[in-house]
Amino acid sequence: MPSSITLKPQKEKSLLRHHPWIFDGAVEIPKKNIHNGDTVDVMSSEGQWLGRGAWSQHSQIKVRIWTFKKNENIDNAFFLRRIERAWEQRKATLPPNTTGFRLVAAESDGLPGVTIDVYENIAVCQLLSSGAEKHRQKIVWALNKLFPDFTVYERSDVAVRKKEGLKLITQSLSGEVPDEVVIQENGVKIKVNVKDGHKTGFYLDQRDSRDFVGKLCHGKEVLNCFSYTGAFSCYALANGAKHVTNVDVSDLALETAKQNIQLNELNLNQVEFVQKDVFKVLREYQSNRKTFDHIILDPPKFVESKASLNKGCRGYKDINLQAFKLLQSGGILSTFSCSGLMSADLFQKIVADAALDAGREVQFIKRLEQAPDHPVSSNYPEGFYLKGLVCRVL
Repeated sequence: MPSSITLKPQKEKSLLRHHPWIFDGAVEIPKKNIHNGDTVDVMSSEGQWLGRGAWSQHSQIKVRIWTFKKNENIDNAFFLRRIERAWEQRKATLPPNTTGFRLVAAESDGLPGVTIDVYENIAVCQLLSSGAEKHRQKIVWALNKLFPDFTVYERSDVAVRKKEGLKLITQSLSGEVPDEVVIQENGVKIKVNVKDGHKTGFYLDQRDSRDFVGKLCHGKEVLNCFSYTGAFSCYALANGAKHVTNVDVSDLALETAKQNIQLNELNLNQVEFVQKDVFKVLREYQSNRKTFDHIILDPPKFVESKASLNKGCRGYKDINLQAFKLLQSGGILSTFSCSGLMSADLFQKIVADAALDAGREVQFIKRLEQAPDHPVSSNYPEGFYLKGLVCRVL
């Protein structure tokens, strides 16, 4: 039987709403024999059983709930059921011929700290909590059971693991992993480096946004900022963009972007690659009086914590302000924030303020968000993080 912990009085409200986190301040001093990642039963101060989760010795989030069913054990069958359920849900919503997608979205799929992305026949796992770490072999077993032909690779090289008292790890868990794999989405081919690429190799959450934004690029002069490996650019060119400029600080990312354009048999003569800081480039283009028909801003996360929210807001406002100044009348700005701590309303206000300060009249014509394989549990609103706005300059 699992060990048990007891909550302080009046601290069970979030659990009764099935939110999966219990913070340090809600827990009475636990027994000393509970170790990092151990499964614990959570009891109210009055002795009511509330849930079963993973104990974290070092994090401020002391317990992440695995299940709210008292008769459900955290065994091989548990992980098989959870991953199989997630797979059935993905099959119902993925576009045809899509070979890159998120299979498991952590808390939103009932597996706190577990992210699993699929690239063709490779499952890439991120195990970011002590509970996920404890049950690594069960997760691999379940994946091998459901997808016997898959290779399983771990990309647990994310700094948040340090808060759990865990080391950063990358390793093969099952089979041999190639340096690169080619996926398809919406008819576009994309090279993915699962060993060294951003996140688990690629930004799968932007699939639907790339499709929508690409269709607005026909005949347009496009500036793709923070372009990474050029996926937005491939969509733009495939939809008849006149010219695309990719800007990124990484020469490796830009080289892969070039390869992706060639892979899709698109015209390299219609593409420029600029290895520079986006903030500097936007100002340089203003000095040179260069303008564009469509600008895409898909920056990395500017807000890592509540303490950095104000600084992040200033960063978002600055790049949007500079972008608005570079757009021709009737031009489009497709702008995004992947900072979970920034609300959609706050992001819209920042973009609106940027437009005002740039002296531009702007319409919001579309709101975008993470693709359906990145679902948001009704009990875990923190799962919503990707916000996008498509703006037309009048």
